Amino acid sequence: MGDHDEMETVTLDDLDRRLIHALAIDGRAPFRRVAEVLGVSENTVARRYRRMRAAGVLHVVGAVDASLLGYDSWTVRVRCSPEAAGAIAAALARRPDTFWVQLLSGGTEISCYLQSATPGDRDALLLDRLPRTNRVHSVTAQSILDGFLLPTGWAGLAALDDDQVARLRPSPAPTEATPVTLTEDDLAMLALLARDGRASHAELAAGSGRSESTVRRRLNLLRQAGVLSYDLNIAPATLGYRTEARLWLSVRPSALDQVAHALAGHPEVAFVAATTGPTNLVAFVVCRDGRDLYRYLSERVGALDAVTTLESAPVTRTVKRMGVLPPLSLDRNR
Repeated sequence: MGDHDEMETVTLDDLDRRLIHALAIDGRAPFRRVAEVLGVSENTVARRYRRMRAAGVLHVVGAVDASLLGYDSWTVRVRCSPEAAGAIAAALARRPDTFWVQLLSGGTEISCYLQSATPGDRDALLLDRLPRTNRVHSVTAQSILDGFLLPTGWAGLAALDDDQVARLRPSPAPTEATPVTLTEDDLAMLALLARDGRASHAELAAGSGRSESTVRRRLNLLRQAGVLSYDLNIAPATLGYRTEARLWLSVRPSALDQVAHALAGHPEVAFVAATTGPTNLVAFVVCRDGRDLYRYLSERVGALDAVTTLESAPVTRTVKRMGVLPPLSLDRNR
């Protein structure tokens, strides 16, 4: 989902913000359970959700952790001519294997994440298609080695107390989940969830050729295995956070894990991961304005002695967030 101007005109009250936090915790939680936790009626929760979704404020999507199916994740940077950036970003956003496609630095750079099934799939984009575009000046890609925080863990979403969070949090996946082998019916169901993470069991059954009981059982299995999760797409500007930036940090290897966990604990950070390449940490930060970003970089990041270099780029526009399904192939299952 891209960011739209109409999102900024929607006024959210306290109940809206609590509902947003509830859906960030469990995007597929039944409205009945959410209503019980929030202390309102089920009809009120459903009506508020439909209003915010219709206005483009939020969207729940089913996301696949393709790494558990043998896929690799990459963070990609494309430097290009400003007049071509929008079209290139739009083309990247149309791909099913990309997510978090963003225009940076006034439109002179594009950043996105890529999930590739094979080196051939990755190279087809990075070494063939993008370099053939004469307005692309450079393409760099870094393999994501480990993630420490996902966007749904961003502190800016918080509006519930600890007891409410605990009541909504899904059951943790087993430490050693049973490996899952996807079927064609699974792929059809996951494709539907990638468009609407709250699609009903009846809709999923009709779209995958299964019974509702089978759909319910399969959803639980995929979630417990960690393959399927439900993410909340929401523009931070809707919540009053109007400055977003990508960070690339070089950290002493001996302190990499320590710094990654420190960043993951900062309320400004929505995503952080260790990568290969000349910088070994990538982060996505969300601040209320440019002054807050400056204070964060100079005071919070600046206090981390193990950080040797820092590069930052402001997000000009988000063309695509989550809600993607990698081009899953059954022969890639483990």
